Amino acid sequence: MAGEPLHFIEAGNDTWRALGAVPVDGSDKVSARAIVERASGALDTVRTTLTIPALEEVSVTTSPQLAVSSRFTRPLDAATQARVARENALARAVGSRAHDSPPRWTGAFLQPRTSRVTSRFGTGRAFNGAVASRHLGVDFAGAVGAPIKAANRGIVALVDTFFLAGRVIYIDHGAGVVTGYFHLSEPLVSVGDTVTRGQTIGRVGSTGRVTGPHLHWTARYGTQTVDPLDLVGLESGWYGLKEQEPSQSTRASPGGSK
Repeated sequence: MAGEPLHFIEAGNDTWRALGAVPVDGSDKVSARAIVERASGALDTVRTTLTIPALEEVSVTTSPQLAVSSRFTRPLDAATQARVARENALARAVGSRAHDSPPRWTGAFLQPRTSRVTSRFGTGRAFNGAVASRHLGVDFAGAVGAPIKAANRGIVALVDTFFLAGRVIYIDHGAGVVTGYFHLSEPLVSVGDTVTRGQTIGRVGSTGRVTGPHLHWTARYGTQTVDPLDLVGLESGWYGLKEQEPSQSTRASPGGSK
């Protein structure tokens, strides 16, 4: 679906479920394709088309207006652009590798902070009267040093310092799901650590290209950036509540990319 493999988990009552990503820049529909192998050995192709809810239009009149220093709006030099591209590639690679393991979580996803949400996923922002790109995460208020919790069980896949995102942590939850935590003042975990749901993994900061301290929380399904609050919205028991062996997580052939 949207170029990413689907991982089907048996949910009981002859039901199989899988998460899938909807591209942020998709049009009005996205297609998914699964290959079903029957006991007889026969193969059936199952296709479905999902309607994508429309995001609000990004414009100067509909976007929050922010007055910032000109250093936040001037074009990046070539060396910095190359650095940002390398860092984006690192993040995409973490998402791609997350498809290689079954779900590592056993409970519902949590918000990494219980504080006020200051900016939601998909909203546009205007800096000094000019429209910027959509906000591809959820921002939580917090003072420097405030604790940040792991949204769910997983393995720390990346701890680094990025130009835009500052100090970052990426957690691989398996089955294609990754969560990221940006602008930290201090990471409290290392690459390869297994973290538990609700474990304190870092502290709020203002590192990177930001105007003040907060947590920017992001999520990926493979290489696609998705709304992390959609993971929180999954009801307990919907998916991945039992440890799965690698052989139990199967892939569907990827559908067409939007």
